[in-house]
Amino acid sequence: MSLSSLWQSLRAYAAHDDPLVATANLIALVVVSNQPFYPLYLYWIVGPDIAPSFWLFLSTPFFAAVPAVARLYPTAGRALLPVAGIANTMLSAKVFGVASGVEMFLIPCVLIGFVVFRPSERLIGFAIAGAAFLVFTFLHGRYGAPVHLYSPLEYAAFVKLNATSVGTLTAFVGLLASGLIGERNNR
Repeated sequence: MSLSSLWQSLRAYAAHDDPLVATANLIALVVVSNQPFYPLYLYWIVGPDIAPSFWLFLSTPFFAAVPAVARLYPTAGRALLPVAGIANTMLSAKVFGVASGVEMFLIPCVLIGFVVFRPSERLIGFAIAGAAFLVFTFLHGRYGAPVHLYSPLEYAAFVKLNATSVGTLTAFVGLLASGLIGERNNR
């Protein structure tokens, strides 16, 4: 399979007539495409102990399934994206420890929960935001010992890596949201 045909297959997989579903699908596939690079970022920025990051691949099938679920059940597919993000954040906090700053990923999960639902579906967005808030409130500091303890310098680098990743994902979601608003205003 050529790179061009792979790209066309991915575009077809993410495509949907509903722009909110298509947006959720795109975000999910961007997350999937970035997950294999996280161990490399960890190696380059934090240090050589990247084995714990392989636990995070447990979430990859859930992100990859968003377009398939959305094709059958659009609302469930859109909800799967931030719910998988919240679950991945919880797993990451257990694996790396809260000192890694990984809980910052709850921020784009909340944003996605509001962006991919219509005003008439606002209750779903509030439920997702509430779930993220509850996860942070009740689990922060209660995950137990991480799979691997990093040094204070490594944790500082971890926070920088995760803050950059969260900022980039949040900006990307914001850019997609502005496109959705622009489409709605041009109708």
